[in-house]
Amino acid sequence: MSEHRKKRIPTTGLPTEAILNSISDGVFTVDRQWRITSFNRAAEDITGIPREEALGQLCSEVFRSSMCGADCALRKTRESGEPVISKSGYIIDAEGNRIPVSISTAVLRDAHGRVVGGAETFRDLSELEALRRELKGKYSAGDITSRSPLMQRIFEVLPAIASSPSTVLILGETGTGKELIAKTIHSFSPRHREPFIALNCGALPDTLLESELFGYKAGAFTGADRNKPGRFAMAAKGTLFLDEIAEVTAALQVKLLRVLQERTYEPLGATTSLTADARIIVATNKDLSDQVQKGLFREDLYYRVNVVRIELPPLRRRKEDIPLLVDQFITHFNRLQQKTVEGITPEALSLLMAHHWPGNIRELENAIERAFVLCGEGDIDLKHLPEELTGRELSARDLNMQSAHNILDTQAILTALEESGYNRLAAAKKLGIHKTTLFRRIKKLGISLPDRDGRSHRKWSLE
Repeated sequence: MSEHRKKRIPTTGLPTEAILNSISDGVFTVDRQWRITSFNRAAEDITGIPREEALGQLCSEVFRSSMCGADCALRKTRESGEPVISKSGYIIDAEGNRIPVSISTAVLRDAHGRVVGGAETFRDLSELEALRRELKGKYSAGDITSRSPLMQRIFEVLPAIASSPSTVLILGETGTGKELIAKTIHSFSPRHREPFIALNCGALPDTLLESELFGYKAGAFTGADRNKPGRFAMAAKGTLFLDEIAEVTAALQVKLLRVLQERTYEPLGATTSLTADARIIVATNKDLSDQVQKGLFREDLYYRVNVVRIELPPLRRRKEDIPLLVDQFITHFNRLQQKTVEGITPEALSLLMAHHWPGNIRELENAIERAFVLCGEGDIDLKHLPEELTGRELSARDLNMQSAHNILDTQAILTALEESGYNRLAAAKKLGIHKTTLFRRIKKLGISLPDRDGRSHRKWSLE
């Protein structure tokens, strides 16, 4: 044997335990009976469990992980011989806290190649998870997520609206998420532990709507053989959400006005009044002021419900949210339908970005749900989208990421201009670009603007 091959690789001289304790990731090993045989210092720090207590215990009793039992990564590694790399899950520490972790596994073999146990490393992802929540929080309010400046302005005032007891009027086209906003207001409010009760006023005839709202006493009419509480009683001290308020008839509008003014109501067939303690949130897809002008909605009721007003923008004015919403819907339907759809192709996303979305977020959600019928795994492509989108929109060869970027740029520029009163300089500052760059993009994208710059109008309005 040559002199070169006789040379041994130098070692650190450190014992294995010292090496393991120098690693920032938690490391433990188990024998063939799943009892812990080693437990490094990082594992102690992450779990809050001393090494002496962990040794000899079943690993499932120590970690109480989301991946114990049938989903045990270490068990799968021992059965297949294949390592698991960076699988996400959580463990429960000594104080009962849920700790997000990323784990990797390997099989332990003796000098003869026989399996004698397994090893697992786990990394604490708490700081990463906190950062993710912080970033998400910048674009979220409750269950609503948006990067749109128009929605961000709504997010900013939602906590103040929620803390107030005032009646709220939510305006927006069908499918813009009016009920979700109402639920978010309720969840932020001091009433969040009380019921949230919703009723679509346009779905019931007047007689049924009245009994649904106020309830009735036994014997109030034929078939009323027992007392039935109405939605006001069910909401109690919580929140009552009345959707499509513009569909309520004039006769019932009078009764609703009395409830809002006097905070009392009478169930059908009752002789005494009950107190209405619920906070009222109403919504409509119609212009109520126009309805008042036409004599279709009482002016006094309009002023009662129009105390705090929220106007939700349609999806066509917040298209920068489409990729975000698509990701949310894919996650939702994967969980609901037990599928493994990974995402959406650039061509399919471009098609969604180009669509006008008259049905707003609800229409987009339906399109993704229908795509799941044809796509069980991989990415959603053009062939998986509904025919009403692929049949009327751009051809596949014209769809690319550049078209999607152009749509997003146009939307961002128009939003900045609207918020700046069409003051080009102010809009450029809001976008974080130079004024000449803004002019160049406006020209390239073919954006139509008013003839006059917004500076003079802005100055006049501030005076």
